Amino acid sequence: MTFAYRQLGPDDGVPLILLNHLSGVLDNWDPRVVDGLAARRPVITFDNRGVGASSGSTPDTIEAMARDTVLFIRTLGYNAVDLLGLSMGGFIAQVIAAEEPDLVRKLILAGTGPAGGPGIDKVTSVTVQDMLKATLRRKDPKHYLFFTRTEGGQRAAREFLARLKERTDDRDKAISVSSFRAQLKAVKRWGRQAPSDLSRIHQPVLVANGESDRMVPSVNTIDLAARLPRGELVPLYPDAGHGGIFQNHDLFVPRALEFLEPQPAVGRPLAPDPHLVRPAPGNASA
Repeated sequence: MTFAYRQLGPDDGVPLILLNHLSGVLDNWDPRVVDGLAARRPVITFDNRGVGASSGSTPDTIEAMARDTVLFIRTLGYNAVDLLGLSMGGFIAQVIAAEEPDLVRKLILAGTGPAGGPGIDKVTSVTVQDMLKATLRRKDPKHYLFFTRTEGGQRAAREFLARLKERTDDRDKAISVSSFRAQLKAVKRWGRQAPSDLSRIHQPVLVANGESDRMVPSVNTIDLAARLPRGELVPLYPDAGHGGIFQNHDLFVPRALEFLEPQPAVGRPLAPDPHLVRPAPGNASA
């Protein structure tokens, strides 16, 4: 099994590992967010098992995805990281923080919610409905899934989708249908689980979202921040949805960098095992 990844930013400091949303690959991260964070932090984006250019079969549980993420981190040689989890990536980040407390220093959870959170089990139906609507209107589904239907929201969607096309070389592979289906099963299971025991997560956590998230209803964001022992809520972004941190990258990036300070010095990581990780070519830009 190999993991495709990109590493940006300085060599020193606690690395920030980005955990992607449902169906997301390397090229679905907003360059303004990745490059903005990498201006001051080592940032690593990667494809989990079976996704994009990574090999293997995609798991259909969040817990298995979390175990694969830990394998990826440890294979790179890190013993302490920060996590930024978006949507499904936020589910994965919660599991890792609870199960591997010594590995995770700080977390940022965006557009996400706890296991059993209201509306999370409806992600599949919302996604399928909006994908069909987008197909009929010849639009990218993120117009509806990630952004509000207002004039401002749709303008933000167009700007975001244009930014995703800025990288023209060494682009990642799109997610396969089988991997997408496995992820949908994992998300539905997460939404139907018993409520999470968030008291197990003792790390500082910054929680962010738009005020009108249709995929993972924004009430979950407020609930997360209230139930996490060291949770801190960023005021919900107005006229923004699931892609709130992308739409408001100019506000989110400096707030995230502030939260992640100070950075204790760490040694350079051990050399990655070439049999388990494979850098995506052209790591200079997200």
